[in-house]
Amino acid sequence: MIQLLYPSQKPSIKTAKRKEFIFCVIRKRWFVITPEEWVRQNFLLYLIHVLKYSAALISVEKQLQIGEVKKRFDIVIYKNDKPFMLIECKEMNVPLSELTIVQVLNYNTKVQAEIMVVTNGNYCAAYKKTAGNFLEIMELPAA
Repeated sequence: MIQLLYPSQKPSIKTAKRKEFIFCVIRKRWFVITPEEWVRQNFLLYLIHVLKYSAALISVEKQLQIGEVKKRFDIVIYKNDKPFMLIECKEMNVPLSELTIVQVLNYNTKVQAEIMVVTNGNYCAAYKKTAGNFLEIMELPAA
């Protein structure tokens, strides 16, 4: 597992109509803060400010179809116009287990990213596709 050390930059948060909202730097919109949205927005800042990925190469919450079922991935980073890293965000209290890893594996059958990541905001598990297999990596690649 990889422990996450977040940058000093924090997501913008506001209160309106008795609800708290968090600003998405990729979608350029405010969203109601949920535990998963908090993880997603902080992880996006980690990708941009720590790993130095360009916001222009990041896609958030796009729909994909797996068989008859429509799903949404959390984050995809593109490299050379192809999906490079697929990231699934979980709430902080969700342990990174085989079940959460299988979910991102299933999404990747459609996305075909080289690297798959699942994070709960504190830690992440990351896997790199090598010769048709996925091997765990102990560090996320920088841009």
